[in-house]
Formats: sequence, C-alpha cells, structure tokens
Amino acid sequence: MSYQVLARKWRPRDFGSLVGQEHVVKALRHALAEQRLHHAYLFTGTRGVGKTTLARILAKCLNCETGITAEPCGKCGGCTEIDGGRFVDLLEVDAATNTGIDEMRALQDNGSYVPVRGRFKVFVIDEVHMLSKPAFNSMLKTLEEPPAHLKFILATTDPQKIPVTVLSRCLQFNLKQMPAPAIVAYLEKILPQENVSFEREALVQVARAAAGSMRDALSLLDQAIAHGAGKLEAASVREMLGTVDETYLLRALEALAAKDGPGLADIAREMQARSLSFDLALQGLASLLLRITLVQTVPAALEEDLPERARVAALAGAIDAETVQLYYQIAVQGRVDLPRAPDEHAGFLMTLLRMLAFSPVEGKKEIPVKKSTPSNDFDGDWPALAQRLALSGGAKELARNAELKSGAADAFELVVPKAMAHLAGENYRDKLQAALTAHFGRRIQVRVSAGETRGGSAAALEAADRGARRAEAAKAVQGDSFVQDLVNLFDGRVVDSTIKEKR
Repeated sequence: MSYQVLARKWRPRDFGSLVGQEHVVKALRHALAEQRLHHAYLFTGTRGVGKTTLARILAKCLNCETGITAEPCGKCGGCTEIDGGRFVDLLEVDAATNTGIDEMRALQDNGSYVPVRGRFKVFVIDEVHMLSKPAFNSMLKTLEEPPAHLKFILATTDPQKIPVTVLSRCLQFNLKQMPAPAIVAYLEKILPQENVSFEREALVQVARAAAGSMRDALSLLDQAIAHGAGKLEAASVREMLGTVDETYLLRALEALAAKDGPGLADIAREMQARSLSFDLALQGLASLLLRITLVQTVPAALEEDLPERARVAALAGAIDAETVQLYYQIAVQGRVDLPRAPDEHAGFLMTLLRMLAFSPVEGKKEIPVKKSTPSNDFDGDWPALAQRLALSGGAKELARNAELKSGAADAFELVVPKAMAHLAGENYRDKLQAALTAHFGRRIQVRVSAGETRGGSAAALEAADRGARRAEAAKAVQGDSFVQDLVNLFDGRVVDSTIKEKR
C-alpha cells in the first residue's frame, strides 16, 4: 500500500475526534439535534484549524442515511462516499482559482437541481473571500432565496474581505488556533498507533512550530519522523526546525543576572558556530522572558511539566520584574532591528549587550543618599521603617503597602490587602528580607500574608494625608470670594477633582 501522509490519515471524520473547537461543535450538535438548520454557514480561522474538515463532517451529518444527526454512522454509502471524496452531492470549490462570475453561475445552475444521492446538495467554497465582486453579487441572489435542498458552507482565513451583505446571511463560526498542549496531547495519542517512539520535548517543539495549526503540526511530524529515521528525539527535531536550544537562552539570562559581559559574548559565539538562527533566538528569548514574568506574577499559569521550570523559577528570583519587562522590550525591538544589523550575530550580541547596559546597577543612585547604619532597635513604626529601606520595584511596593502584624527581635509578620496578594510572593518577600537584614545588621525573618488591613501602611497613610490636604485645598477654594463671584456670575460650579494642593 502507498503511504498516506499523517495530515490526511488522521483527519477527523466526526465531531468527537475534532480537537480544539469545542465551542463550534457544541453549537452545531445542538442545531442538528433540534433540526434547526441554516442554509449558509461560514467558518473562519487561520490555516489548518479545521475549517474544511468541519465542513465535510457537517455534510455527513446532513446526508447520513440514518437521518439528520450530530453522530453520522460513518458506514453508510453517504458517509463513506463523503470520506472518500466521491459524493456527487458534495461539491468543493476553491475560490482562489475559481473567482469569477461564470464559475459562480455554473455553481448556481448545478444547485438548482435536486440531489442525486443525498438529502441535501452541499456546496463548500474555500477561501471564499477571494471571489470577485460580481461573483459575490451573483451568490447573494441564491443566499437570499435558497432552494430547500441546498446548503452553503463557506470557509475563509480573511472574513474582513467578505461583503457584509453576504456575512449577514450566514451563520458564522470563528475557529480558534489550537493551543500547544492540545496539539501535544493529540500527537501523543496517534504516535503509538504509528509505532513511532518519541520524546515529549520533541512534540512540544513541533507544537510550537505549528503555531496553532493542527495540519501544520501533522505535516511537521511527518517531516520529523523522516528526519529522525523513524524516531522523534528533541535534538533531531530541533536540528530539523532550526530552533535554538533553550539552554543557550537560559545561560544568556543567567549571565545577564550575573552582569557577565564576556559570558554573553561566548554564548553568542557558540550559537554562531552552530549556525543557529538568531532571529529564532530572539523570539525564543522573548518567550522565555514571558514565562519568567508568569512565575513572578501568576505562578500557577506556568506549565507544571516544563523541562527547565527550576531554572526559570531561579531567574524569576534573580531578576526583578521591571528589568524582565525591559529585557522583553529590548528582545522584541532587537528582532525588528536584526535585518539592519551588520550581520545576525552582531545584531544578536548587541541586543544582549544592550540588556546588560540597561541593567540596574546595585547601589548606583542618581542622587547620593546617606546609608543608614545598622541598628538592633525597632520602635514599632513600620511605615517609617519601610520608607528608609533600600528597595525598588515590587519589593518596595510590598514594604509600602504592608501593615505590621507582629514584630519580634528577629522576625516581622506582615499583612497586605487581599487585592494586592501578588505582593506576598516569595520573590518580593526575599528582597524585603534582605533589605531588613542589611538595615539591622543581623538576619531577619519575614512572613507575609494577604488579609484584612486597617489602613496603617505607609501607602495608606500617604493616601490619607493627600486626601486631607486636597480636602483642605478644596475648602479654601470654595470659600474664596473671587471664586464665589465667578460661580455666581457665570452660573458655574467648582469641580473638586481638579483642585490641586499648592507645592
């Protein structure tokens, strides 16, 4: 038997095997079960997400010999002929090559005849947005008064180009891009049936390269199996795709955290020797920085089975959130600048060195400040202490928004408002703990929780003070005779929110 490519062999043949489009499947199942059939459906979405596949499944649902159903039998003449591409009442048209009015008129003439084999004639028009304006106008006449036996299923990657007069006569469904975990799960399901051994990391790389397209994922899988001589290994897939081993990127960020310029140059040189794509490296670097941000802000959002999870978590503690955001912007801009660089290696290295140049330097201040000398004394005034600590970014916000729950000789227990629970994270707590240790000259333990507060934090006291000064200023303005004359003369009013305190 001749080999059948995976994208065709594993093309879904019913709603149950379709991956990642549950919202569309649910709506179509209900419509079919209740016999609420529309005469025209429009499926939109990027390439390879299942538009044409869904159209064929719907055609089977409409023409299965067991009756109109959301669960076609797959065995009757209608189902098998649709699966085999030889059902006479299912006509698939590629609008990319049949754009004119003559083709549309021929299609409409065909639609005027009753079905030969099935219950309905089904016209599937792919990339419908490429039809000419006269062809659309001709189609509109049929869409306005369609024969009872005719169903249109339109598919497009660019619905913006379809006339609104056509859109308004279609039941529209937007198909989503496949999430990478869903693609990986599907590939894990089919590979044992193909008798192919695999490393899960190889599937993760294929899923990322597919960029939301299951068809692309299956095509890449075919290519990877051939490249790996029947095996799917992460190193082989990485070589095939030209992707960059994330180890290089992790090392680069670790070198940045250590302010190691020579180390950055060595990493770029190693990557150049391996002929790796620096464009993909910057893309991967931006993705890695995103995962670091997730660890810092929404730890639960990071995949549990991420191979380098421990190193990512360590970097999240070593680089503050503001610097991660800066690195991300530099990486994205570096990718834009890459074609203008003397060469890709130079552009990549300059991007890394730019990150290093803009990294905050510990202890460097624009305005000299007097360093506080260590003390074994704490007077209980946490807001005042919080203002004196050498902190920045999220750790500073933690100190300013926290209230003292209890304070012993070597331990502080703090509470932050529930709305600011993210400030209770280990990263910010550890930085605050280090600042307190430096301030008191001995090791200080800090515990932070989120709960009810009483407005006694430094931030709350500052806000209350600002509010009092603003109220005082508003009172002064309201009582000013000149202002009162203006209000009376022009029938105006004083807007309190615009009043600012005098500086």
